[in-house]
Amino acid sequence: MAESKGRILIVEDEDPIRLSLRDYLKRKGYAVSVASDGVGAIKILLDSRIDIIVTDYRMDLLGGDYWIRFLMRFCPDMKVVVTSGFLRPEFEIPYTVLFKPLDYAELESLLEGWLRSEP
Repeated sequence: MAESKGRILIVEDEDPIRLSLRDYLKRKGYAVSVASDGVGAIKILLDSRIDIIVTDYRMDLLGGDYWIRFLMRFCPDMKVVVTSGFLRPEFEIPYTVLFKPLDYAELESLLEGWLRSEP
């Protein structure tokens, strides 16, 4: 099997978005893990090597400001893309933000550029 372009974790509570984005990135050659909330994402982060997290902002279980604060504190070197259809954080988000509906080609271009720039 060919080596993947990189390992992406998608954290998204909406099934259609999570699954279609997973399928799109897999077709583009990425190894993709998925979680429906921040708690599931933490389990994957503990068990797997991940290069980039693509995460929704608003999720019922460990989402929003607490999820962003968790990532800032416990994953400070992780590259993160935050997606949202509606974003009203209590503080400035220090990550790239893409608004829904997502342009998958734009997201993939961003991921590819980040992964290419890694040593």
